Amino acid sequence: MPDVIRAGIVVTGTEVITGRIADANGPWVSERLAELGVEVAHILIVADRPDDLEAALRFLAAEEIDLIVTSGGLGPTADDLTAEVVGRFAGRELVLDPEMEAKVSAIIRAFARQRGWADEEALVASNRKQAMVPVGATALDPIGTAPGLVVPAGEQVVVVLPGPPRELQPMWPVALATPEVRAVLDRATALYGFTMRMFGVPESEVAQSLREIEADGVDLEAVEITTCLRRGEIEIDVRYRDETTAVAAEVRDGLVARHPSETFSLDGETIDEQVATLLRGHRLGLAESCSGGLLAARITDLPGASDYFNGSVVSYSNEAKADLLGVDPALIEARGAVSPEVAEAMAIGALERFGADLAVAITGVAGPGGGSEEKPVGYVCFHARLADGTALARDPVIPGDRSDIRERSALVAMHLLRVLLGGGQELET
Repeated sequence: MPDVIRAGIVVTGTEVITGRIADANGPWVSERLAELGVEVAHILIVADRPDDLEAALRFLAAEEIDLIVTSGGLGPTADDLTAEVVGRFAGRELVLDPEMEAKVSAIIRAFARQRGWADEEALVASNRKQAMVPVGATALDPIGTAPGLVVPAGEQVVVVLPGPPRELQPMWPVALATPEVRAVLDRATALYGFTMRMFGVPESEVAQSLREIEADGVDLEAVEITTCLRRGEIEIDVRYRDETTAVAAEVRDGLVARHPSETFSLDGETIDEQVATLLRGHRLGLAESCSGGLLAARITDLPGASDYFNGSVVSYSNEAKADLLGVDPALIEARGAVSPEVAEAMAIGALERFGADLAVAITGVAGPGGGSEEKPVGYVCFHARLADGTALARDPVIPGDRSDIRERSALVAMHLLRVLLGGGQELET
């Protein structure tokens, strides 16, 4: 019978636990396991210390985890001890695998010749430990120089993968195809999910909406719901199994009913992807001040931007606003560089300068200094405008430090573009 299969991930590396390198493997493996219907219960990060790694493995075993995936610690150096520790945890002695030794040696010799390294034999000898395999384990051919392993360990199966993502990711499907891992995955039930995105609503209001949905009789415990504030937007992830499909739909519909204008994505599509689609057939010009080009960076982050993006002016000074965008210095003097009127003039200037049919302008007080009672730090003026004069303008006070204000300014501008181009209702910023 299908069952809920639980997994744990152990990321090894002192450079990861000290923050010198961000962990890319844990989230990536977790997403791949979720796609297979596996519930990831724990992601642990441990330093390059054998006792810590073994403690993590024993903790996961005590948690009745079915599948353990480790990353890192498979190199030739003295602190690369994952194979040894996993072998000890599984009660399996390490032995030299002659076939794997030949494969690793061939890779090392090829590297040495490519780079002109003289002492080829010394390099081969120093990498021989990578061919040490626990008795009864399945060795996975290396992508770099480090083989992976699939190790039966009592009630668990341990998948041992190299640390570099460029090696781990191509090795992943090979590990999944082994009989030991397949036997675990064949017991899993399918896990489904969708991601909703909202903008302009506090996370606390989403939490209140979920409580109301539950009060209406929807069994929220039947599904897994996580909410996350990400780059100024609320991301709501709902995971469910076949028998709770109706519950997941009620959650989605209940949230949309309570937040119709704030919900902009039901399928995980990002605002950047939506705006890129909406911009097809248009020519966009930008005028940025406090955001310093961050909006242009987001627009050009996706491939194909040259089809709709003409260019951007970062007019930080008053002189640049006048010289590059044609903003009347008298208007700046009368209303201030940070004002709805100047934002409008900047947008009109961008339309004209770039021969665009759509423009967005941003001018604001990013801080930490420069604010006033009338225009405090975080006060930002936006103007999105079509060539026919249709426009949307906003002038919110954005909370946070300088970096937050600048990044959120680019985000607000993206959502103004979405609404102006017909991709959504009016929005609160």
